[in-house]
Amino acid sequence: MPTELRTDLLVAGGGLGGVAAALTAARLGRDVVVTEPTDWLGGQLTAQAVPSDEHPWIESGHTSSGYADLRTRIRDHYRRTYPLRAEVAAQPDLNPGLGMVSRLCHEPRAAVAAIDELLAPHRSSGRITVLYHHTPVSAATTGDRVDSVTFRDDRTGEHTTVTAPFVVDATELGDLLDLAGVEHVVGAESRQDTGEPYAAPAADPMDQQAVTWCFPLEYRPGEDHTVERPGSYDHWKTHHDPFWPGPQLSWEKIDIRTMRGTENRIFEDPIDARTSRDLWHFRRIRARSQFEDGAFDSDITLVNWPNTDYWEAPLVGPGVTPEDRDRALARCRELSLSYLYWMQTEQGYPGLRLRPDLVDTPDGLAKSVYVREARRIRARFTVLEQHVAVVDRPEGQGAERFADSVGIGHYNIDLHPSSSGVSYINLECYPFEIPLGALVPVRMRNLLPAAKNIGTTHLTNGCYRLHPVEWSIGEAVGALSAYCLDEATEPHAVAGSAARTEDVQRLLTGTLGAPVRWPASVATTRPSQALRSATPLYATPERRVR
Repeated sequence: MPTELRTDLLVAGGGLGGVAAALTAARLGRDVVVTEPTDWLGGQLTAQAVPSDEHPWIESGHTSSGYADLRTRIRDHYRRTYPLRAEVAAQPDLNPGLGMVSRLCHEPRAAVAAIDELLAPHRSSGRITVLYHHTPVSAATTGDRVDSVTFRDDRTGEHTTVTAPFVVDATELGDLLDLAGVEHVVGAESRQDTGEPYAAPAADPMDQQAVTWCFPLEYRPGEDHTVERPGSYDHWKTHHDPFWPGPQLSWEKIDIRTMRGTENRIFEDPIDARTSRDLWHFRRIRARSQFEDGAFDSDITLVNWPNTDYWEAPLVGPGVTPEDRDRALARCRELSLSYLYWMQTEQGYPGLRLRPDLVDTPDGLAKSVYVREARRIRARFTVLEQHVAVVDRPEGQGAERFADSVGIGHYNIDLHPSSSGVSYINLECYPFEIPLGALVPVRMRNLLPAAKNIGTTHLTNGCYRLHPVEWSIGEAVGALSAYCLDEATEPHAVAGSAARTEDVQRLLTGTLGAPVRWPASVATTRPSQALRSATPLYATPERRVR
C-alpha cells in the first residue's frame, strides 16, 4: 500500500541546496521531509564526489555561517578521526588533500559525516525526516499550486506521497519542474532572447554542459590494478571532436585562458610535491604528507578532469527519453573507465588503483554523475551575463546590486563543452548577489528551486552552480518557506513587497548569519586581483561551434 506523509516543507533532492533548505527551515521551527535518490546527502560534494569549488574569500568570513559550519565540521572530523600530524591538525585552514582546486579538499565520506552531524539533532527531534533511495515519479497540482509529490523507493518499488504547503525542487536535473508542469527553460537561450553577448546565435535546448562520472584513485607503483577493458574503449581512443585538440584518451585539452590546445599530464612533478599544477595534485583529496608517518602509503586524487567530460548527448530536453538518458549515463561511465584503462595500459601506470570504498560503490565510480546544468525555472527575474561578467560591467562598479538580494556568491561563468558541440566559455565575474526574484517561478505559487534550476540563463548558471552558491540558494529558500508559513503568505507576495523582502533579508542576516551583500571592499574586486597568482585568471574566449 502506498504511504502518505504530511509536512510543512517537502524538499526533493538531498544535495547541498536541499540540505541547506531543510536545515534552515528546521532551525526556524518547521517540519521537513527530504528525499534523496542515493543513500548519501550532499549531492555534488558527496554522491558526485566533487571537492568544493569555492571563491577566493571563502576563508575570510564572507560566507554563510551555515556553510562555514559545514566546512568546520569536515575539518574537525579529520582532527577527531584521522592520524594528522600535530602541526597540521593545529592549522585553522587544514586542507587534508592539499588539492589546488580548493582550500578544503577531502574525501567524500568526511562531508557525509559532517552533514549527518548537522542534521542529527533535527532528525532526532522529528523535525527532519530523510527518505533515502527515493526518486520523484509524479506530482499532483491544482491550478498554480503543487498539492503533493509521489516518490518511488528504488529498493522496494513502493510509493510514498508527500503533501506539503511548500515544495522545494532541489533535484539535480530539476525533475519536479517537468513533473509539475512548471514553466522552465533547458539548454541555451539565444542572443535575441537575453541580449547576452556570449549567448548562442539561436536557442538550442540540447546545448547543455557536459556531465562527468568522477572517481578516486591512488597510485601504487610496481603493482597492477588494471581494470577490465571497457566495451567502447576504441571509440574514445580514436574519436576526435573538431573543437577538441585530440582524442579524449590523451593528455591534450583546451587551455581556457587562450582557447588553444595544450597538454596536462597526470604526473609532472614529484608525487609528494606540496603544490603542483599537474592532474594528480589538482583535485588531490588526501596528501600523505598531512598525516603521521606510515599512516597511508599513497595519496588519493579525485578524477574530474577535462578529458573525462561526456558531451555526446544531454540528459534532459525535448525528445530525450528515459532510455536515452540511461544510454548517455552508461556511455559516460565507460568514458571514465576508458580513461583510467588508457592511463594504466598505454601510459605506463598500471599501479593506478580505484578506491570503491571511498565512494561506497561496487565499481569505484561515484554514486551519481556530476551534473553541471539542469532545467531552469522561468522566474520573475532572470540573472544575465550583463549582471555579473567583468567584460560587460562598467569599470569599477562590480556586479549588479539587487535590492532583493538573499545571498552572495562568486565563480566565473564556466561552461564546459556541450552536447551541441560548443567548446568552453569562461568569463571572469565579479562577486555577485542572489536575487529573490530568481527563486520565484513566474506562475507556480508554492514551488521553489534550490539547486541548478533557479532563474539563470545557460550562461549564468555557469557561475551560480557551485557548492557555496548552491548552499546559499538553499538557505534563502528554506528561510523564505518558513517566513511564508509564519506569515500566512506566499513567495510571490514577498517578492512583490519591499517590506516583506526586507523581513526575509533580516531573517537571513540576523537569525541565520547568512550575508546578502558583499562588503564594498570585495564587491568591486576582480578575482584575478584577489588570487595570489602572477597569471591573469582567464582571457575572454571566443565561442566555437562545430
